[in-house]
Amino acid sequence: MATILNIETSTSVCSVALSAEGMILTHLENFDGRNHATLLSGYIKHCLDHLRAHDDMRLNAIAVSIGPGSYTGLRIGLSEAKGLAYALGVPLIGIDTLQLLATAAMFSPDAEITDSTLFAPMIDARRMEVYTAVYDLSLTPLMTPQPLILDSGSYSGFLDSQKLLFIGDGASKAQDVITSPNAIFMPGIKPLAVDMVALSERSYARNEFIDIAYSVPQYLKEFQATVPKKTL
Repeated sequence: MATILNIETSTSVCSVALSAEGMILTHLENFDGRNHATLLSGYIKHCLDHLRAHDDMRLNAIAVSIGPGSYTGLRIGLSEAKGLAYALGVPLIGIDTLQLLATAAMFSPDAEITDSTLFAPMIDARRMEVYTAVYDLSLTPLMTPQPLILDSGSYSGFLDSQKLLFIGDGASKAQDVITSPNAIFMPGIKPLAVDMVALSERSYARNEFIDIAYSVPQYLKEFQATVPKKTL
């Protein structure tokens, strides 16, 4: 087990959590919108101040969500995590946001999960498109992470034979077009730093670290800038 600073900025929620031995020591979250640039440094300072108050503890690693998700949010989170990891001389862990959503669902008291339940985390990518994947209970990818335009036939190969749990802010889109009785929807689950702990602990134990200098977010698709309406 290790002491890890967990940073999550992949969606509109900004959150940071300090964990040790798999337990949450302190955490901060903001659900009001895309305030990452304003809030993140203060949230990190709060967690590090908490750590410094305990002389017998030291930070072992920094974990950060690397996407898919918001282009701006991911850049802010990864840049902050890289600079901090370099300054403190600790390794950097990259957490896949889709796996994070699936893990959050696995630990949710509201989810009715069996050994055969599959997980389809979904992040809103505008219009009817989502970033998504399909995992089993061991987080083995049965459908690799990808952008997907939803329609009534999406995921039919899975839904024909077993329960599929749709998770995240993209799940409300799926609920509008997918009517299979095997589909279960949990759109209220958001990627949070407090839910990163199991994944960051696993990566630390396996020495699965990302390069502090050259790692980049997993965008899954290229950024497309839009022109402000007042300019048109």
